[in-house]
This record gives sequence, C-alpha cells and structure tokens, in this order.
Amino acid sequence: MIFTPAQLTEIRRIVRSCGQQAKTLSTQNYEVFQKEPGDFVTTVDQALDRQLSEFFTTLFPNDGIITEENAASRKQYQEEYDRLWCIDPLDGTQDFIHGDPDYAVLVGLLEHQSPIAGWIYAPEQDALYYGGKSLGVWQALGDDEPELCKIPQARVDSYRIIIGDKDFRNTARQISASIPEIEFLRSPGSFGLKVMNVVLGKAEVYLYLNRRVKVWDTVAPIAIAQTAGLACCDLDGNAIEFTPEVLNLESLAHQQAIVIGQREAVEALLPRLRAVLDPQLSV
Repeated sequence: MIFTPAQLTEIRRIVRSCGQQAKTLSTQNYEVFQKEPGDFVTTVDQALDRQLSEFFTTLFPNDGIITEENAASRKQYQEEYDRLWCIDPLDGTQDFIHGDPDYAVLVGLLEHQSPIAGWIYAPEQDALYYGGKSLGVWQALGDDEPELCKIPQARVDSYRIIIGDKDFRNTARQISASIPEIEFLRSPGSFGLKVMNVVLGKAEVYLYLNRRVKVWDTVAPIAIAQTAGLACCDLDGNAIEFTPEVLNLESLAHQQAIVIGQREAVEALLPRLRAVLDPQLSV
C-alpha cells in the first residue's frame, strides 16, 4: 500500500477538519485580497494553507510540499523529490467568497511526476472523496465510515459535458452548432468537484480549455479520475503531463487543454471538438 491505515485515517481527519473550519469561517468576518486580476485569496485560505502544510510536513517529512498560498514552495517542483504533495486549501475561492457551496479542499500526491492519490472534500455537503493507485475510489459522508464509490456504467446515448463559465461563453455556441447532441451542464466552481461529477456519472465529460488551472487544482482529481478508469488527456489525446517541460514553472499552470471523461465519450468527441476548437485555440 502507498499509505498505512493510520496515515489514511489522519489524512481524512485533517482534510475534513480544515474544510469544516472553512464552512464555519464563511459566515464570519474575513479579509479578501486580489493576487492578480480575477484571482482572489482570503485569510481563510491562508490559515488553512498553513495548517495543511504543517500537517503533511510532520506526517511525511521526506516529501516535498507545494501549496497555492505559499509561492516560495513552488521552487520544490524543480527539486529532486520523489513525492510532492500539491495542496489547495480552498479550490473555488470565489464561490466561497460569494456564499456559494461549490468550493472544496484539495490534497493530491505526485510520485515521480505522476498523480497517484488525491483527496477532495466538499465542506457544505460534508462529503470526502479520495482514492488513487492501489487504493480504489472511496467516499465518506459526514461521520460515516468510508465506502467504495460505485462507478456507473458509461452512457452512450448522449454527451453531458461540464464546462466552466469562461469556456462556455467563449466556445459553447460553436460547439453546440457542430455537435448538437451535446448537453452542457452548469458546473460547480471547484475544479475537483467538476471532476467528481464525472466520476460519479452526473456527466460524461469535463472540458477545460483556458489553461490557467494549476497543479494544486489538478493532481487530486486526476489521480481519482484515473483510478476510476476515466480518460485524462488534452484535445490531441495526449495524457495530461506534470513534467516541468509542459508547465508554466512560474505559476505551475498547465499549458494543455484538459479533457476528463468516460473513455468512449472522449474518443468519440475528440476529433469533433478539435475541428471546432483548434482554430480558436491557435489565436
């Protein structure tokens, strides 16, 4: 196993604890800062970032740790760690700020630049999803013991696609005109929760095109999605990579468009999506 049972229990405890703190603090006074246009951070993000960093440093002292709110930690991506923890204390900060429920705590583990485990906790639903290589995919609701997730059979009669607001505004009209059998679904703010909606069979595909998502957003959900048997690739069908050569090393943003979904749906849709999107993405 990658982890001992005691380690798994402790990770579940701290991830849920931080998420519940966020839920409590969401109704209290906290400060909001703008890191760059459209990118916000709160004092809640910062406090939870410190807690999670301290916890994983103590539990796994030989591993590297990268967190969203510690910019200096990004240097560890280019250092010689076999394992790197990638942590987002609040995935979906704008949803948190606006009082929407679609935010999450994300913790993912890279081993030799490959996602091998992830935890996604939705505080407002008190729902924890986790899994990875040799673990399977699990969910724990509230105080209940974890149970294996039931991965639904793929649908072949329609294509329900989750897409973010920006990508929807930029591409949905063209995609719908070319692929009328697609149904676009409203998506939660958190990248991790969008992916979990696909894992749980609420949609066939998640499409992310704007190349701003960072490794602390993607490692956990991609580890879980791959374990669930989903395809995780770009528009050309290439696997989503985590090597320094394919990332923006200053921001750790992915340079690939991201497609996550049921394999049959992804294989059927990729050529048709490329025909619509390639001219736009090359501009």
